[in-house]
Amino acid sequence: MLVARILLIVVVLATFAVSDSSVKSRAGLLLVANKGDHTLGLIDPIADRQMATVPESGVTGHEVVASPDSKLAFVPIYGNSGVGMPGTDGRTLDVIDLGARRIVRTIDFGRGVRPHCAVFGPKDGMLYVTTELEKSVTVIDPHTLEIVGAIPTGQPESHMLAISPDGRYGYTANVGPGTVSVLDLRSRKTITVITVAEHVQRISVSPDGRWAFTSDTQKPRLAVISTQANKVERWIDMPGTGYGTQSTPDGKWLLVALPGANAVGVIDLASFRVARTINVPASPQEVLVDPDGKVAYVSCSESGKVPAIQIADWSVKPIEAGRGADGLAWAK
Repeated sequence: MLVARILLIVVVLATFAVSDSSVKSRAGLLLVANKGDHTLGLIDPIADRQMATVPESGVTGHEVVASPDSKLAFVPIYGNSGVGMPGTDGRTLDVIDLGARRIVRTIDFGRGVRPHCAVFGPKDGMLYVTTELEKSVTVIDPHTLEIVGAIPTGQPESHMLAISPDGRYGYTANVGPGTVSVLDLRSRKTITVITVAEHVQRISVSPDGRWAFTSDTQKPRLAVISTQANKVERWIDMPGTGYGTQSTPDGKWLLVALPGANAVGVIDLASFRVARTINVPASPQEVLVDPDGKVAYVSCSESGKVPAIQIADWSVKPIEAGRGADGLAWAK
């Protein structure tokens, strides 16, 4: 009888161990670019804590992306300026081994280009990086870590990049000109430039590829761009000027960082109306929804926190990150 009980306990413990391991495996790893610390932060999304940091090779990385196999992180080193402002001109991109937690390669663009936003093509697997001072998006082969091409945007300050779900088109938010460049990623050329506002920031594409969203940073409104017509289809009035955006995977909600209001707006994409606002720590910048669509993470630069928003009930749990928390990425 005693032996049977011991065996039962062992089986139960093993089951819990397997269950816990599988949960952690599914949870993945949240990456955050800590601008003020010049580090890449690694956040455990189960424990809700930053468990490690990796120093960058230069000043400063604003954005980060993980490779599709989640073994590497890519951090463009932008420089110590703001977009369109005087300062140093970054010329490199750090390649970080997430397992070893160290830089394993630095890609040099050969000159100061202010590399900023890095995105993987969902179909071709190429790494696309905005290179502002070249008015272009640079194409990198992630297997050889070599620069293999460039796509002109036709505009200065091409700061952020979003790619359509089918991998065919890229969209850059050109900050100072207040425009969006539409890029053909296959032919590597500019299709058109869309006039949006006097000044824009950040950009994202809906999961179905129908819409691109960018914030007017001078008025409390969000532009909804039709990707079929390549024009602003409508405006959404916001409770404050917006910044980063991202949709939930089911296409039901669009979350918008509102830095001036220290809040996140939640837009119902069926009605294109703000359904609610959620208070978060100071100066929200970027929004990242996890692959399961259950949690939205928001980098808050002035507070050095990354609050986790539970989409089921919109509750918020702040996570301590580093100074100047900004770019976010998910490693599975």
